[in-house]
Amino acid sequence: MTDLVLHLKREYFDQIVSGEKTEEYRLANPYWTKRLEDRHYDFVVLLCGYPAREDRRRRIVRSWKGYTRKTITHPHFGNSPVEVFAIVVEVKQ
Repeated sequence: MTDLVLHLKREYFDQIVSGEKTEEYRLANPYWTKRLEDRHYDFVVLLCGYPAREDRRRRIVRSWKGYTRKTITHPHFGNSPVEVFAIVVEVKQ
């Protein structure tokens, strides 16, 4: 069983918990390309910061639903459009 572990800022973690945010973005650079392209994961583990192992309130586990490549403009990445991996983190009802 292989998991993709993503550490998030509290702002983005809370948005995912509320359902407001359905994708988590990672810059399309060699580091993330190696970890995502041609790989399959069982789960995406979303952590709020770097919690203690027993702190379950700051940990979300979602089934792996894949990703898409997108070009976005977001303050986190600066003012220019950048290519990102948009990792699906929503729970489909």
